[in-house]
Amino acid sequence: MLITGATTGIGYELSLLFAKQHFNLILVARNSGLLQQRKAELEKSFPVQIKTFQLDLTDPDSGKKLFASLKEENIPVEILVNNAGFGLLGPFIKTDLEKEIQMIQLNEIAPVILSKLFLKQLPKGVPGKILNVSSTAAFIPGPLMSVYYASKAQLLSFGEALAYELAGTGVTVTTLCPGPTVTEFQSRAGQHGVRLLKTPVMNATTVARKGFKGLMKGKRVVVPGILNKLSVVTMKVLPKRWLLPVIKYVHQ
Repeated sequence: MLITGATTGIGYELSLLFAKQHFNLILVARNSGLLQQRKAELEKSFPVQIKTFQLDLTDPDSGKKLFASLKEENIPVEILVNNAGFGLLGPFIKTDLEKEIQMIQLNEIAPVILSKLFLKQLPKGVPGKILNVSSTAAFIPGPLMSVYYASKAQLLSFGEALAYELAGTGVTVTTLCPGPTVTEFQSRAGQHGVRLLKTPVMNATTVARKGFKGLMKGKRVVVPGILNKLSVVTMKVLPKRWLLPVIKYVHQ
């Protein structure tokens, strides 16, 4: 099985859960040193084999290179976890365009490419699973994080549509939509001190466990935590003209 963004946060916690179940893992991340550290930790703790790929998935060709290498080494993939992603806080007119292009590539395009290549290499009739890590941000527009929220909405829409297309094939697609979670995401997004993080947030271990269970049960959408479920219901019911000022406020 293959996990992107596997060295920290939710991705690392998922790798631990799969390793505990004796899944051999393919870990993909940008940091080569941390990849090797995770490989050593997991192989020492569990009877599994770990293959690592140091790749920057903001490179449009990286997904094709990854699956070409797997094919060359005759390494099959039956579970794909599209976890890698990042956010960026700030008024759209002031945020960095190049970072936003990279965000779109990583959060939206890379999961589409990897899912396509994964499904094409999966032998017909072989059960497979895809887990896309989206966010509760997928359910509403996000002032001050407009591109990030939009990228997660795309990933949720893509995952639900693909799950419907693949119904009855033995392949399931699960979209995990956590709320604010304690990871390195906040640092990279520039979210330190925002009001949102002063509200109750979940830890990556709990989120990963909920996502793992949902994936194994073949659920289409998983929203971990009662407060997150309530927030999603609220976002579906209340008018956006009431909600958007709140979203902007909590990101200040």
